[in-house]
Amino acid sequence: SQARQFSGFPLLSFCLMCLWADLIEFSKIFSKAKNIAIITGAGVSAESGVPTFRGEGGYWRKWQAQSLATPEAFSRNPSRVWEFYHYRREVMLTKHPNAAHLALAECEGRLSKQGREVTVITQNIDELHRRAGSKNVLEIHGSLFKTRCMSCGHEEANYKSPICAALKGKGAPDPDREDANIPVLQLPRCDQAGCKGLLRPAVVWFGESLDSDIITRAEKVLDNCDLCLVVGTSSVVYPASMFAPQVAARGVPVAEFNLEKTPATMHFRFHFQGPCGTTLPPALARQENEQS
Repeated sequence: SQARQFSGFPLLSFCLMCLWADLIEFSKIFSKAKNIAIITGAGVSAESGVPTFRGEGGYWRKWQAQSLATPEAFSRNPSRVWEFYHYRREVMLTKHPNAAHLALAECEGRLSKQGREVTVITQNIDELHRRAGSKNVLEIHGSLFKTRCMSCGHEEANYKSPICAALKGKGAPDPDREDANIPVLQLPRCDQAGCKGLLRPAVVWFGESLDSDIITRAEKVLDNCDLCLVVGTSSVVYPASMFAPQVAARGVPVAEFNLEKTPATMHFRFHFQGPCGTTLPPALARQENEQS
């Protein structure tokens, strides 16, 4: 009988069979989807060697990294906060998109030629999705490579390395390293005519509201999607943690790609466990019945 046949299989083989069956079922749904929403988090960039600064070990020098990502921290010590973000910017300039980023970008480009839409809604601020070639990207937490003036509010892309002369060689995470204590006037300044205001990273800090325009666009994408992917996110950071469960509640298939199960996994149709750079590319590969 089937029961006797399966009882002889090693557990790993049985799990692989289940995974293969899920992948086949997912592929059928994927091949018909017209509007695909993809929610990504820190896990997708961790495979590129990007520090996540979450959980245990999430320290820069002797400070919990999250305690530096606040308006209050910047007001108290803009030099320290700029050292932290300068370090992160310089690290990111040495990192590259991984197989998961590239698979998402290739999928978007391929499906757009078929009149199908793929939109990435990311919590990441590293711009690796854009560098991989993704075009429809909504960065709900902003970008490391954008600045905003504290005086005039002007926001723009900024890829300078170093971002200002005073920060050159600064920001090392060594816990024994002393603060540089850079004078405020030597920190990054606005270059708009007649301004020269202090610049800050154009990221959403703890205690700040998300950009309402970006959230509105993300909600529209999620309302219209007929397939949703959750890639490399713990599903615990609000409001992104609510996006996929709300989609699943409407009966739309949701597929989670993550190293481990999350509090939201039980709400989803599929769960593909493992490194995103390994599990995602075969799931998004060209289908046999897919038009050119």
